[in-house]
Amino acid sequence: MTGDNENLVPATGTETAMDIAAFVGSAIPWIGGPISNVLGGMSLGRKLARVREALLGLTSDLSEFKSEASERYVKTEEFEELLEQTLKRVAEERNEEKRRIYRDFLTDAIESPGEPYDEQIHFLRTLEELQPDHLRLIRALSQSPSPNPGMMGSPNQTLRRRLPEFDEDRIGDLLAQLNDLRVTNLTSLKVMMTGHGAEDLRHSITTYGQRVLRYIMKA
Repeated sequence: MTGDNENLVPATGTETAMDIAAFVGSAIPWIGGPISNVLGGMSLGRKLARVREALLGLTSDLSEFKSEASERYVKTEEFEELLEQTLKRVAEERNEEKRRIYRDFLTDAIESPGEPYDEQIHFLRTLEELQPDHLRLIRALSQSPSPNPGMMGSPNQTLRRRLPEFDEDRIGDLLAQLNDLRVTNLTSLKVMMTGHGAEDLRHSITTYGQRVLRYIMKA
């Protein structure tokens, strides 16, 4: 996750947002304009390094990508607003994994334009709500079941085993929050069921949540 873009351009104490925009524009000219417009209006201060990291990663992701549809899309007002909203969240985000997810979200938006703006913003807000512990829980839910489950068990027992650092109350709170975000739909943590049923929790990640999971697994 770290280090894949650090050597693209040296960071200095005097580097400005426009320096970063100029570098991205020289590497990928067709996206340089929107990035320059957005960065020119942002006051980043010490958070500039986070935005720099994300944009250099985006440059790496798109270095060999070509699409006329994408080139038209990045010139639209909708993309510029989406870029601004995403980079503002990157600037505020302390967690490296979530910053990488925001980067992947932008890359996907550029490579596959067409999703309605309101839906993109809604999904971006969902990402913003996710804490690192939510990401750990989603990963635990996505694990394949044990090949040799016990005769009986509960989803709670399975998650406690996969996440020994979390107590029962923490798992319940996190899951309730994910349910509210429509990322998961598991409400019966303590119901006893056959071992395989208690072990295979992948079905509890909703279709909407599968998109979140895809970004988590890439990060």
